[in-house]
Amino acid sequence: MADALVSIVLERLASVLEQQIRQQVTLVVGVKSEVDNLKSTLQSIRAVLGDAEKRQFTEELVKVWLERLKDISYQMDDVVDGWNTALLKLQIAAENPGIPKPKISSCLPSPCVCFKQVFLRCDIGIKIKDIRKQLDAIANERNQFNFVSSSTIQQPHRRMTSSVFDVRQFCGRDADIDVIIDKLLGGSSQESSSLYIISIVGMGGIGKTTLAQLAYNDDRVKAYFHERMWVCVSDPFDPMRISRAILEALQKESSGFHELEDVQQKICTLIADKKFLLVLDDVWTENYELWEQVESSLKGGAPGSRILVTTRNENVSTMMRTTYKHPLGELSKEQCWSLFSNIAFYGRSREKVEELKNIGRKIAEKCSGLPLAAKVLGSLMLLKDNKEDWESILNNEIWQLAVIEKHLSTPLLLSYYDLSPAVKRCFSYCAVFQKDEIISKDRLIKLWMANGYLNSIESIEMEKTGGDYFEDLVSRSLFQDFDRDDEGNIISCKMHDIVHDLAQSLTKNECFILEIDEENEVRMASSFQKARHATCLISTESVGFASTIHNLKYLHTLLAAGWVNSDTARLPPNLFKHLVCLRALDLTWHRLIVELPRNLGKLIHLRYLNLSRNRSLKELPETICDLYNLQTLNVCSCRMLFELPQGMRKLINLRHLEFEDTSLSLPKGIGRLTSLRTLTKFFIRDFCKIGELKNLNSLRGGLVIRWIANVKNAEEAGEAELKNKKHLHHLELSGFGGLASAASKGVAEALQPHQNLKSLKISGYDAATEFPSWIAASSLAQLKKLEIVDCPQVTCLPPLGELPLLEILIIKNMKRLKYVGGEFLGSSTTAFPKLKHLRFNDMEEWEKWEVKEEDDEEEGRSVMPCLHSLKTVGCPKLESLPERLLQITSLQELNIIGSPTLQDRYHEETGEDWSKISHIQRVLAWY
Repeated sequence: MADALVSIVLERLASVLEQQIRQQVTLVVGVKSEVDNLKSTLQSIRAVLGDAEKRQFTEELVKVWLERLKDISYQMDDVVDGWNTALLKLQIAAENPGIPKPKISSCLPSPCVCFKQVFLRCDIGIKIKDIRKQLDAIANERNQFNFVSSSTIQQPHRRMTSSVFDVRQFCGRDADIDVIIDKLLGGSSQESSSLYIISIVGMGGIGKTTLAQLAYNDDRVKAYFHERMWVCVSDPFDPMRISRAILEALQKESSGFHELEDVQQKICTLIADKKFLLVLDDVWTENYELWEQVESSLKGGAPGSRILVTTRNENVSTMMRTTYKHPLGELSKEQCWSLFSNIAFYGRSREKVEELKNIGRKIAEKCSGLPLAAKVLGSLMLLKDNKEDWESILNNEIWQLAVIEKHLSTPLLLSYYDLSPAVKRCFSYCAVFQKDEIISKDRLIKLWMANGYLNSIESIEMEKTGGDYFEDLVSRSLFQDFDRDDEGNIISCKMHDIVHDLAQSLTKNECFILEIDEENEVRMASSFQKARHATCLISTESVGFASTIHNLKYLHTLLAAGWVNSDTARLPPNLFKHLVCLRALDLTWHRLIVELPRNLGKLIHLRYLNLSRNRSLKELPETICDLYNLQTLNVCSCRMLFELPQGMRKLINLRHLEFEDTSLSLPKGIGRLTSLRTLTKFFIRDFCKIGELKNLNSLRGGLVIRWIANVKNAEEAGEAELKNKKHLHHLELSGFGGLASAASKGVAEALQPHQNLKSLKISGYDAATEFPSWIAASSLAQLKKLEIVDCPQVTCLPPLGELPLLEILIIKNMKRLKYVGGEFLGSSTTAFPKLKHLRFNDMEEWEKWEVKEEDDEEEGRSVMPCLHSLKTVGCPKLESLPERLLQITSLQELNIIGSPTLQDRYHEETGEDWSKISHIQRVLAWY
C-alpha cells in the first residue's frame, strides 16, 4: 500500500518535469536538484517496502515508520499535483487566447504557486525542500530495521476470470441447507401468533450469509412465500433504515416516506395476510428496544411467515426471541478440502493435480474449517502453477501471525500480499465504503482513477487497467455477491465483513466512516484529523453537514451521498474553502441543493464530482470550469439542470460526462474535450452543431444523437465523422423530422458509424422512403441489436438477414410497409444466422409476410435457425405468419397481440392453423 503511494508520487514527479520542459517553463534555481534527490530517495525506500509491510503486524515501530512514510507521500502528492495543475493552467491559457489568463498572484492552495510571465515560482521550492528533509529523516530511520530489499515489482496476474467460475457453488453445507429449508417450509407445534424466527449463529467467515442466500434462492422457498425481502443490517442497528429497506424490498421501488410510523404502517398493509420471508443479515445489536421498533410492523403476516437472521452473537439470537437457533460450526476436514480443491484445481490436468495434491491438503488444513478462508486460499492457489510456489505459501512465515480475526487473517493476508502494489492500494481503498454496501464497479474504477491508483500508460486506457485490477480482486474471492448485466458482466459487488475488516486494518488512519449525529456534529477522534478518505453518514434526515468536517482538510475522498431533505442540509458556504485537497467528491441524493458554492473552483485537485439525483439543483457555477484535472462529472437525474457552464471547453482532462435522465444542453466548444470517453447524449442545436463530435474519437459505450433535423445537409452531417469512432458500440440516431426526403436520406448516409458497432437504433426517420445503404452486412458486421422505429414513409425493408451476428431485431411503426419477403432475408446462405428475438409493432398496413420455401430448399438455405421468440403487436391487416418460421425447433415463444386475423387463424380451439403452432411452449394471443 505504501509502495503504491510512493509509486504515484514518482509518476507525478516524472510527469511534471516532462511538462515543464515541454512548456519551456523555468523552475526556481535548485528545485530540479531537490526533485532529483526526492526521486532517488523514494526509489531506495520503495525497495524495502515489501518487507516493511509484512513486519508492521508484529513490530509496532515498523508500523509507525510506515504511517509516517504514507503521510509524507500524501503531502508530496498534494504539492506535486498542485505544481502540475499550475502548468496545466498555463497550457490552457495558451490554447484558449479568448479566455483571460489566470491571475495567480495569490498562492494556490496545496501547493502555493504563482507565475511571473513564464516562470513557475513562489514557494514551490520551499515546499519541495521541506518535504525532502522529512523524507531524508524517514530514509535514515529505515536503517535501524534492517529491512530486506526487493528489486522486483510484482504485476497483477490472473490465470482466469470469475465470469466462468463462481466459487459460491462450492458450499460444503448440504446438511445445513436442508435443515434451514425444512424450518422455513415446515409447520411447527411451536408456531403461534408470535413471529417465527430462525437464527443462524456462527463466527465471521463461517458461511452464515452464504447459507442464508442458498436457502433464500431455493426454488421451493420462492414458491412457498408470497413475499421475500433481504435486508443487510450490520452495525449500527437503525430501525428507520431497516424498516425503509423492508418497505423498498416489498414495493420494488424507493420509498417516499420519511417518518418511521408511516413506513411501518405501509409495511403492515403490504404483508397483511401474506406469507413472507424476511432475511436480516448480519445483526449485531443486543438492544431489544431497537429490535422492537422493527418487530412491531412484522406481526401481521399469514401463518407460515418466517424471519431468518444471521449473527455472530448468541446473545442477539436470545434477544430476538429466536424460535429455532442453528449453530454453524467449522467444515469437516474433508468438506474443507473439497471446497479448497474444487477452486484451486479448477481446469488443471490430472498430472498437475497429483503433483500438488499433498501440499494442497496441508494448506487446506490451515483453513481451520472456515469456508471463506478455503475460498480465499483456493482462489490464491488457482493463480499458482509451480510446486515451488505452493510450498512457499505452505511455509510462509505469515502463518505465525495472529491479527484481525483468529484463523482467518492469515489466508486473507497471504492473498493480500500476493497482490501487486497497485492492486493492494486499490483493495485497501475499499475501506472507505460501508460494510454490506453495494459497490458499483464503474464508480469504484473512477474513484481509483481520481486518486491516481491507475497507472496512465499511453497505450492502455486507465479504465481498462482499473477493470483488470477489479477482475484480479474478483478472482481471489476478495469481492462477492455480484450483480451482472444481460451479457454476464459484473456491474456491482460487495465485500465480506472480514475482508472489509482487513482493508480497514490496512488503512487505519486513512479511511474512515464518519457519522453525523442529531446534534449536527461529527463523532470525530483525533486520528481523523489526517484522514484521507471518508464516507460521511447522516444518521437522520433532519441534519446536514457538520461544521467540524472543515477540520478534515487533508481529505482526498469525501463520499457524502444521502437522502437529505431539510433546509439545514444545504452545503456550508465555506465547505470547499477548507477541503482543498479533494480528488473525489460525491454529493448524490442531496435533494435540496439548489446551487453549489462558487468556491468549488478552489478544488484544483478534484477529478471526480458526482452530483447525480440532486433534483433541485438548477445551476452549476462557472468556476467549475477551473477544475482542470476533472475526469468525471455526473449530473444524472438532475432534472432542474438545463445547461452547463460556457467555459466547459477548458476541462481538457474530462473523460466521463454523464447526464442521463436530464434535458441538458451542451455548450459550444464541447468538441475541444478530446479526452471524453463517455458522452451519452448529444442534442444538436444552433449553438452546438453536430461537427462538435468530429474530434471526439475516444468516445466509448453508447451515444444518442437527437434533433438531427437541425443538421442542414449531408456535408454538415459528415463533419461528425462517426465512422472514425471505433470504440462506440451503441448508437441511436433520432429526430429527422422536418428534413425533406432526399435531405433526410443524405444526412443519414453521412452518419455512417464504425463497423465495430454492436447496437443501433434509428427513430423519427420521418420523410425518407429508404434506409441508408450502410445498413448492410459489409458495414455492420458486428451488429447484435437493431431497432427501427417511426419510419412512416419507408415501403421496403433492407436485407437485414445478411447481418451475421444480429440477435435482436425490433421494427416499429412503419405505416406504409405492406409486404415483407425475400428482400428482407437477403442473399446469404443462412438468413439471420444468429437472430433470437424478432418483434414487429404497429405496422398498420402490413398485409403479407412470405418466406418462400421452394427456393430456399433448392439452395439448401436456412432461415433464422436460432429464433427463440417472435412477437407481432398492432399488425391488424397481417394475414398469416410464414410457416417456415413456425417450424423452427428453437422457437419457444409466440405473441400475437392486436392482430385480429392472426388471432382467429391461430386460435387454440377454432383456428385453422392452430396445429402449426401448438408445439410452441408459450403462445399468447389476444385482441
